[in-house]
This record gives sequence, structure tokens and C-alpha cells, in this order.
Amino acid sequence: MTEPPITETIGRQVLQKTARGIFWNFVAYGVSKGVVFVTTAILARLLSRDDFGIVALAVVAINYLSVVKDLGLGVALIQRREDVDRAANTVFTLNLIFGILLSASLIPLAPLVAEYFKTPMVTPVLRWLGLTFFIGAIGSVHVVWLMRDLDFRRKLIPDMGGALFKAVISIGLALAGYGVWALVFGQLIGVLASVILFWVMVPWRPRFMLDPKITRGLLAYGSSIISSDIINVSIDNLGYIVIGRLYGAVQLGVYTLAYRLPEMLLMGNLWIMASVTFPAFANIQEDMDSMRKGFLGSIRLVELIAVPVCLGLIIAAEPIILVVFGSQWLDAIPLLRILSLYVLVASVAYHVGDVYKAIGKPHVLLNMTILTLVLMALSLFVGSRFGLAGIAWAYVTAFFIERVLSFFLITHYVQISLKEIFIELLPSIKGGLVMAPAALLVLYSTTGFDPVWQLVCIVAAGVVSYLGVLWLTEKDNLIQLVQVIRNRA
Repeated sequence: MTEPPITETIGRQVLQKTARGIFWNFVAYGVSKGVVFVTTAILARLLSRDDFGIVALAVVAINYLSVVKDLGLGVALIQRREDVDRAANTVFTLNLIFGILLSASLIPLAPLVAEYFKTPMVTPVLRWLGLTFFIGAIGSVHVVWLMRDLDFRRKLIPDMGGALFKAVISIGLALAGYGVWALVFGQLIGVLASVILFWVMVPWRPRFMLDPKITRGLLAYGSSIISSDIINVSIDNLGYIVIGRLYGAVQLGVYTLAYRLPEMLLMGNLWIMASVTFPAFANIQEDMDSMRKGFLGSIRLVELIAVPVCLGLIIAAEPIILVVFGSQWLDAIPLLRILSLYVLVASVAYHVGDVYKAIGKPHVLLNMTILTLVLMALSLFVGSRFGLAGIAWAYVTAFFIERVLSFFLITHYVQISLKEIFIELLPSIKGGLVMAPAALLVLYSTTGFDPVWQLVCIVAAGVVSYLGVLWLTEKDNLIQLVQVIRNRA
């Protein structure tokens, strides 16, 4: 079976629009998440499981409110093509109003959340974290301007700056013995620093404006988006809610830490690509052929990253936990393996939603998201009876069913076949089939080694075997892709 070259599969137009954005977004993400990774590893040794669990409980509530903080107006502004400046000022004004209201709403709501989770400390933590809504609203439209223009080079500095300020404050306060407040105030200072830097990098200055006609148009588009986002947050946080209610803050801390690595190494990368592909797809929404090629190309690129990352986390889970977080987190090892499998399943066809939003059919995305929520609720009803591992397996099961259905549905809207999708998955499948046995062989042959050296050997075997297969089977495609990204950088 002959595989089409990447430049043909992705489509030259989409590739040129997205290559530069993807490159700089990955640079920003790599640096900022590298800082987060080191910070988390340090804090895992300085703070207790209870500290992580309390913040995780508060973040569940924050995540729900985060969905409605702009009512989908940011996405609507990216997609909009007329009266953009007036629309931007309207969005800024609305975001600021909503930010203030959300921050204030947590004053009476925080005790209710704390009572539900039976953890009183959640009340002050949640009230302080609620200030991020007001702070973030001040720079929300500045972020949108950079995303509309696919100018992720300038987005690099605010992203890096926020991560660095958060790291310094969190570690400093943890060393000083402030416990859970190290995480809280680190987050607040990080958001504030990021907003200030966005204002420095983006010359646009807002004016307070509420245009009724523009507001109605933006809300009409954003309503389906925000409905999908609300349900997505429910899907993402149902597990946390169940664990927090049934098993308490300490066990939630273990689960949260186990998910931190696959979330940071892959889900964040997928979000990066989505933040670039949606604006790019929106720019070519009238050209269905380019849209089709762009979507197929995104499948290939995502899985080329997802397969080695997730296989590596599954195989090397034990030395990773020991080296990065310490022996006090050993019970996170099986969870890391299951959640890495979940992330791998979730990565397939990850950008389906971006296509629906770009072609102006967010209602299709909403319907699929509702289906996923139903599947998730049913899976959790069964899985929650089997502890944390059962909850993790519930995510794997629900998303596997949803992804299979998504493949069949998307073929109708962008005129592609399941065979074309499978062809895009082949390079990563071949690489994974060689990488897995190579890494497992090293894992078992280094049993008893120091965890650091064992991890180094496993990573080396995985990288060499996976890239070796890609070089033998995809050499020309890889060279072309590197050249395109280098030219756009």
C-alpha cells in the first residue's frame, strides 16, 4: 500500500498556514511545560498528597466556571470575518463583566463545593483561585488576536513568562512551609504575569463597547460551542468528582499526579495543534478539498507524536514515577499506565471538533459531545465500584466507543473514507509495533538497575527504534516536513 507524501496529504495551503504556528506553539509549550514538569517534580517532594488533592478539588469547580467565562466568544471572534475590531471590543467588555461576576460568585459558592467534597479547606482555596477569572479576562482578547493571525512566536514570551513566575513563586512558598498556598499563589501570580506580558506583546488596546447586533451574532455562534465545552468539562472532571466524593482528597491527589504526565506530554500537545488548526481551518472554510487534506494530515501528525509518548509512559511507568515523583507515589504507577492508554485513544481524531467548528456546524460537535457524556456516565457508574483503576478504565472504554463512531460520522462531512484514515495511521502503527518490544526487552533486562539508569535505557531504546522505523519508511516525508517547518520558523 503506497502512502501519500505528507505535503500532498496535508495540502500545501493548510501546511503553509499552520507550520509556523505549530512550530512556535510547540516551542512555547515545550519550554513552559518543561518548567511545569520540573516544578511538579520538586513540589511532589515538598508538599503532601493532601495539598495536591485540595487544589485538585478546587480546580474541578474552576474548570466548570472556566467554560462560561467568555460564553464561547473567543472562538466566535476567531471565526468572524467582518466588523472584527468592533467585535473585539465587544468581546473584551463582555469577558471583563463575566470575569468579575465569576470571581464574585465563588464567595458564596465555595462553601457549597467544600461541603460536597467534605473538605473545609476547599473554601478559601477556591475563593482565591477564583480571582484568575477577573485577571485572565483582562488579557483574553489579546490572546485571540495572536491566534487569529497564527502569530504564536509572540505568544511564546507570555506563555513562558507565566510558567516561570508560577514556578518561582510555588517553589519558594513551598520551601517556606506554606503548603497548599504555594500552589494557589503560584497560580495567581503566573496568570497575572502572563496577562501583563500579553499586553506588552500585542499593541491592540480595548475600548469598552457593547454592540447589540454583534453581541447577538457572536452569542449565536458561541452558544453551541459553549454547550459542547460545558459537556466536555463534565466529561473531563466526572472522574475527579467521583473520586473526591467517594475516596477523598488524598486519593484524588494520587489520581491527579498520575494523569499529570500524559496530560502534559500529549494532551497539551493536542491542545496546541487545535489552537493552530482551528484558526487555519476557519481561514479555508470555503475550500473543502483543503479542509479534507488538512484533517487527514492532522491525524497523521497527531499519532506520530501520540503513539511513542503513550507507549513510553505505559512501559516505563514504574521508573518514571520513582525518578520524577519519588517512592511515596508508587500507587500512581498502575493509574499512569491506564490513563496513558486513555490519552492514546482520545488522541485519535482529536481534531474532528475543529473541523465542525470551522465549517459552521458546531451542533454536530454538540451532539457527539452529549453522546460522550452519556457513555462516560455509564462507564463511571460501573467503574467507580472498582476503585481508582476502575474509574481510569471507564475513560478508556467510553472514549474508545466515541472515537469509533466519530470516524464514521466525519467521513460524511469532509468526504473521506475509512481507508484514507487508516493510511494516515500506518506510520505510527508501524513505529509502535517495533518500539514496544524493544522497550519491553530493555525494561525486563534492566530489572534491579537504578531507576534513573533503567529509565534512560528504556527511553533510548524507544527513541532509537521508533525513529529508526520512521526513517526507513518515511524518510522523504520527514525531510519535507522538517524543511517546511524550518522555512516557516
